[in-house]
Amino acid sequence: MQKNNYGQQIGDFTKRNNVTILFILLTVLAFWASGTSLTFLVPELATRIGRNTFMVLSLLIPVVAGLGLNFGIVIGAISAQIAIFLVVLWGVEGLPGILLCAVIATPLAIIFGYLVGRLFNSMKGTEMIGGLVAGYFSDGLYQLLFLFILGGVIKINNSTLMISTGIGVKNAINLTGSLKYGLDNVPMIAILDVVFLAVLAGSIIIIGYRVIKKQDLRLKRQLTIFAPVALLYVLSFIPMISNFLMSTRLLLLNAVEIGVVIVAVYQIVWIIKDKKQNKDIQKRIVYIVIAAGVYGLTYVESVFSALVATRLPVLTFVCIGASCLFTQWFLNTKLGQEMRTVGQSRSVAASSGIDVDRVRIIAMIMSTVLASYGQIISLQNIGTVATYGSHQQVGLYAIAALLVGGASVNYATTKHAVLGIVLFHSLFILAPFAGKELMGNAQIGEYFRVFVAYGVIALALAMYAWKVRTGKDKVTR
Repeated sequence: MQKNNYGQQIGDFTKRNNVTILFILLTVLAFWASGTSLTFLVPELATRIGRNTFMVLSLLIPVVAGLGLNFGIVIGAISAQIAIFLVVLWGVEGLPGILLCAVIATPLAIIFGYLVGRLFNSMKGTEMIGGLVAGYFSDGLYQLLFLFILGGVIKINNSTLMISTGIGVKNAINLTGSLKYGLDNVPMIAILDVVFLAVLAGSIIIIGYRVIKKQDLRLKRQLTIFAPVALLYVLSFIPMISNFLMSTRLLLLNAVEIGVVIVAVYQIVWIIKDKKQNKDIQKRIVYIVIAAGVYGLTYVESVFSALVATRLPVLTFVCIGASCLFTQWFLNTKLGQEMRTVGQSRSVAASSGIDVDRVRIIAMIMSTVLASYGQIISLQNIGTVATYGSHQQVGLYAIAALLVGGASVNYATTKHAVLGIVLFHSLFILAPFAGKELMGNAQIGEYFRVFVAYGVIALALAMYAWKVRTGKDKVTR
């Protein structure tokens, strides 16, 4: 009986994750067939993860709110590219230029997100089609702006950005010397300084507020948050540590070592607490064993070589981590719970007093704003803006990556986003090499990966439609 239960559990797991399992197998086969090494794959993959993850994360909130896969994130990318053009035109460089891009893109994305949200509220049930059409429509307006209005109506004297006639923007905007690596090249010590000041200011404000309101100060909780950051800040004055923190990139090997130590210390602290409360500690011991196993893999020569060859832009990955934490936190707030309710059943949400249309508009605004930030992160890493093309495929590839990670039209988490990015872009990197080795033509691999991108979206939409028709989709509207 127990074997049957295990068999059923394995079968259910396979059905739920069939796309992800297929991509794992395809990635392994492509790696074997490509003849490449981990030393080549891991650095390339790390670059793509840093470049694309933020965009994929911008898809999560609309899915939770019942808006499906937001093909309209291309509008957020357009907001970012308008902002980048203006910042390059004004000559603002580096991190200040990146921050100015975000400042300009945010109100644009809010306006565009609001309009798309209004559109979606008028066509409930067909939001994904609406998002696709809205993306094409916005692309037409964008091209009108960049091909004719800029230079034709709004006079711009800049031979670097404008074509020789003075009407219309060039096909490519070079960000070298201006915004390229504006986020990636921020040293770790500067990040630590900002985090320390932010935590210090936040702690003072919170304690001051509680003093004024005559509330419990909760000093122990504040100290738990402030003490580790303060300790790191003090240690940064040690010359050896200071020299290490001056770097803009973190060796992946060091990142793994730091991660293993953090996991082990965190689990040990909770084991001590759980032991005092007579709680089961086996799960935490398993986590420690897994962390030790990950550290043990660093002694494998091929793995070690790959980790040493890979350097992570720290602030970019901090932004990705912050986006993951923000999404998790937000979905547990009152508004986030309202979005979950709307996503599960609009009728139930409305009967509970939730303004369904308002919640859906907010979800679209947040997705569009986050997508604009994701495009800024991506383009500053690439270093070139294809004026009329950089935004066109962002929705397709982001949605495909999310689906590869195991998400669906009505369910997605940060785990799906991260896993999907890893699998989807691993296959994208390996496919041309596998095509060349197997068929003697790298272009076959190119065709295959484009087919996969469209195919996984088509499969997800077909499965969703089948579930709705057969009544197996329990989400009610």
